Amino acid sequence: MRKALRWLLALTVLIGTLSTAGAATAAEPKATGTTDIKERLLSVPGMSLVEEKPYTGYRFFVLNYTQPVDHRRPSKGTFQQRITVLHKDTARPTVFYTSGYSVSTTPRRSEPTQIVDGNQVSMEYRFFTPSRPDPADWSKLDIWQAASDQHRIFKALKGIYSENWISTGGSKGGMTATYYERFYPRDMDGVVAYVAPNDVVNKEDSAYDRFFAGVGTKECRDRLNGVQREALVRREPLEKKYEAYAAENGYTFDTIGSLDRAYEAVVLDYVWGFWQYSTVADCEQIPADAKNATDDEIWNSVDTVSGFSFYTDQGLSPYTPYYYQAGTQLGAPTIHFPHIEKSHVRYGYQPPRNFVPRSIDMEFEPRAMRDVDNWVRSNARHMLFVYGENDPWGAEPFRLGNGARDSYVFTAPGMNHGANVAGLVAEEKAFATARILDWADVAPSAVQENPAAAKPLAKFDAGLDKRDVERQRTLRP
Repeated sequence: MRKALRWLLALTVLIGTLSTAGAATAAEPKATGTTDIKERLLSVPGMSLVEEKPYTGYRFFVLNYTQPVDHRRPSKGTFQQRITVLHKDTARPTVFYTSGYSVSTTPRRSEPTQIVDGNQVSMEYRFFTPSRPDPADWSKLDIWQAASDQHRIFKALKGIYSENWISTGGSKGGMTATYYERFYPRDMDGVVAYVAPNDVVNKEDSAYDRFFAGVGTKECRDRLNGVQREALVRREPLEKKYEAYAAENGYTFDTIGSLDRAYEAVVLDYVWGFWQYSTVADCEQIPADAKNATDDEIWNSVDTVSGFSFYTDQGLSPYTPYYYQAGTQLGAPTIHFPHIEKSHVRYGYQPPRNFVPRSIDMEFEPRAMRDVDNWVRSNARHMLFVYGENDPWGAEPFRLGNGARDSYVFTAPGMNHGANVAGLVAEEKAFATARILDWADVAPSAVQENPAAAKPLAKFDAGLDKRDVERQRTLRP
């Protein structure tokens, strides 16, 4: 096995060129053995402290970092980007995490951070509040600008955390880690991207239809399809219930256009949302005889899975940055509903444009995802992609080509959008863990001799290592 590892490492090459379009990075503070870590972090130009929270064995900081709105023109304004640092030891490797959305200000440890027993830097994605420029120039929300945010943060902190770095994230965060690697392939020593969708051709979504035709069991699919269809058959009485619900909670529908559009959007998300966040075992909670179920039973099942509040103005507003990106670069899935008569479906899966205020201009760039996909196939180095067998977003995954080196795609059996390395079959779990340890340069000699012996270096911590995927009921990764 040692020879195999040496052979893998010998084949590893640095591919791609480092973009020079970003703004100049901050000066790196000099390392000392006596300066407190908080002082060292705050010595980085543009870094300011929001708060420090205690956690046994770590220091946890919530920080703001000054970023240019436009990395191509850094003199044209700045904004404060929120980041967090879970500090363990500058002699340990560092994991760079992002969800692709807002950042949690509660101490959390991603799976790679537990595996390598390291530090973790977490970044809030630009334009998610409060990390939004004011005024907001939405044309500066794209994957290159966001990757350049990560590049500047990495360059600013590398002088403090000088050991190996690994980037990671789940769902849109996994996409983000992949895009970062595409634009700045020399920054990270490894990438672990979880459940990252790869919508290369936005208009070609047949993979999703094939997924829903075979996922889980026929009994479960029939239950879900029955409830979804019945919710549209009973549109009139259930929309009256929706009107009362909206009035009671002060919900409005200006962005999507009408309560009727919002109602259908929630119902059409039902089957997708179930498989994204639930398992076959959860099918027992779905009404078995939808036609004879009460209106309340149909309403409650759809609301539990999809959430009737999420296509309101109030539900959509926090996620405007995601829908903007879906409609300009990332793409969005469209699926068909063969179990529902066409007369019951008025709008179908609506495009991201319908979920973004009309005051924000949007134009789709079809080449953005093709570029990333081609790059990954040809240039992936030290990249691990993990998918869940029953996760709809994995229907269009990243794939590796002949140019990839020391990179892998694994699927966790039976898992949903919360798939991780721990959920892989035993052989793949050990191998993936061994590769992560090696990329971080902390693989014990026993693992170098026998990758099957690989396991996380840090013990599980129930407070830090919560693995439950956050339920986000609107249709987004």
